[in-house]
Amino acid sequence: MRGPQRLHCKNIKPYQVCFVFVCISSANILVPLKKDKTNVQETVQQNTRACCEDQMEQKEDQLGRESFSCSICLDLFRDPVIIPCGHSYCMNCIKNLWDQEDQRGIHSCPQCRKTFTPRPDLGKNILLAALVEQLKKTGLQAAADHRYTGPEDVACDFCTGRKLKAIKSCLVCLASYCEKHLQPHYDSATFKKHKLVEPSKNLQENICSKHDEVMKMFCRTDQKCICYLCSVDEHKGHDTVSAAAERTERQRELEERRGNIQQRIQDREKDVKLLQQEVEAINHSADKTVEDSEKIFTELIRLLQKRNSDVKQQIRSQQETEVSRVKDVQEKLEQEITELKRKDAELEQLSHTEDHNQFLLNYPSLAALSESTHSSSINIRPLRHFEDVTAAVSELREKLQDILRDSWTNISLMVTGVGVLLPEPEPKSRDDFLKYSREITLDSNTAQRYLILSENNRKATVVDQPQSYSSHPDRFTDYCQVLSRETLTGRCYWEVEWSETHVYIAVSYQNIIRAGKGCECNFARNDRSWALDCSQNGFTFWHNNISTSISGPVSSRVGVYLDHRAGILSFYSVSKSMTLIHRVQTRFTEPLLAGFRFYYSGHRAEFCKLRKNEL
Repeated sequence: MRGPQRLHCKNIKPYQVCFVFVCISSANILVPLKKDKTNVQETVQQNTRACCEDQMEQKEDQLGRESFSCSICLDLFRDPVIIPCGHSYCMNCIKNLWDQEDQRGIHSCPQCRKTFTPRPDLGKNILLAALVEQLKKTGLQAAADHRYTGPEDVACDFCTGRKLKAIKSCLVCLASYCEKHLQPHYDSATFKKHKLVEPSKNLQENICSKHDEVMKMFCRTDQKCICYLCSVDEHKGHDTVSAAAERTERQRELEERRGNIQQRIQDREKDVKLLQQEVEAINHSADKTVEDSEKIFTELIRLLQKRNSDVKQQIRSQQETEVSRVKDVQEKLEQEITELKRKDAELEQLSHTEDHNQFLLNYPSLAALSESTHSSSINIRPLRHFEDVTAAVSELREKLQDILRDSWTNISLMVTGVGVLLPEPEPKSRDDFLKYSREITLDSNTAQRYLILSENNRKATVVDQPQSYSSHPDRFTDYCQVLSRETLTGRCYWEVEWSETHVYIAVSYQNIIRAGKGCECNFARNDRSWALDCSQNGFTFWHNNISTSISGPVSSRVGVYLDHRAGILSFYSVSKSMTLIHRVQTRFTEPLLAGFRFYYSGHRAEFCKLRKNEL
């Protein structure tokens, strides 16, 4: 080891404590050194001792790995075997090597080159196998490797060869140290004021790139760290403080922000707990309702089955009674037929008697015919025996279907009306509305005959000639109206393009009357429908035959937003921006359908095809 070498430090200033560096050549260790010779000797001895111990440990670790590694595969032994020269290898490694040497007939040791003829038998090295197995179990190898740096670790700047992980970085030395090389910072008074932090790869970021000085100041004007030379140079006159002072201020702000965040976390955790309780309550209520509904429907089914059984029993009983009566009459008639045939045979025999006296003598003895107990003809009802019962059951089925259909609408609304959270706020931008866009098509079975549908049933146009639509109970007979195929619940948004002079953009309940000319059939002239009357003169809103005039510019594209659960129906003028035309707050009791109403030939309206990502 050479004596200490003095190095020049270009950053030393007259008012700073003077440091130089000592180089221990065997380990290339640079340590800060004061002018005090005692401290120099102490520091050199400590670092020399740490260096030697480190090198010895590295050699011991290396020796340990080599002792339990195969010299062929360089990995820990697997099924170690010993050959006659005393060296050991993995069984597969030496076997594969000797298999290649079989052609020569001479087999050698890869380490000492000793040859064997013939090929020796391989014997398991029991002791070595046990040691390797124990090594694997205890994890000594992994533990030893764990001390050294990996790709994500900070390496000790003073280790030679394979570097150990750093456990601390020094903000004064701008270096990182492993446990052994860090020890002088704890033992020597020279390092007592040095700032130790968690290992960092970014120590060089603390050096000013312009002046090569440690940045210990902060410029509040430019919001950046600077060195003291920067403060008297390009940052002169700026609001500058020490980095420590700025850190104290930012630390206070940080603690306040953390306090706010932690409070919000607590609040959100309470909300999460509350929502979890709501989830449990919803699940419990849903499960209970499903169970109760199944019981009720089962009782209804059982009742229907009972009524079915009663009807069948009555029919069979009446069948048996009527069949018995008919057979009784039939039996008596058959007896009368037999008696009549007998009388007829006697009369026929008497008629063939040639002796006149015998004929006259026997004729009075023939009994006169008894009067028939039945009429000369059987009165049979028209052939409608139990058909009337079938008609009555069919009528009952239709009534039940009507009841179930009406009840089902109410039940469906009750289900969709369940909500534990407050309604979300109404969308503000068109992008927000488009999140709820619905593709709506027109139902040809509802179109009045002077309407023609096109564009995949999205567009309706009034024509002069009636169309050959089939008869359907859902069709409007008089008013030039049409409804959508899709029912609308929840949150929905759609847009309508209209042209010419007049169109009603409407929503309606399904049960609006279709046939006739009364207000009950006309969109917005009843309590079952709502409509925006669009014309070149402006907009007018109608409901239950009451109109509301609306001022403002007219747009040929109208957006309609429905929040069924919240009872909100809004109409918007759509151009480069969205302008609210009219907003309704009510309570919808049934699902809705979208629709159009027209007045004159040539008028048309179309549901626009929207994309949720449309801008």
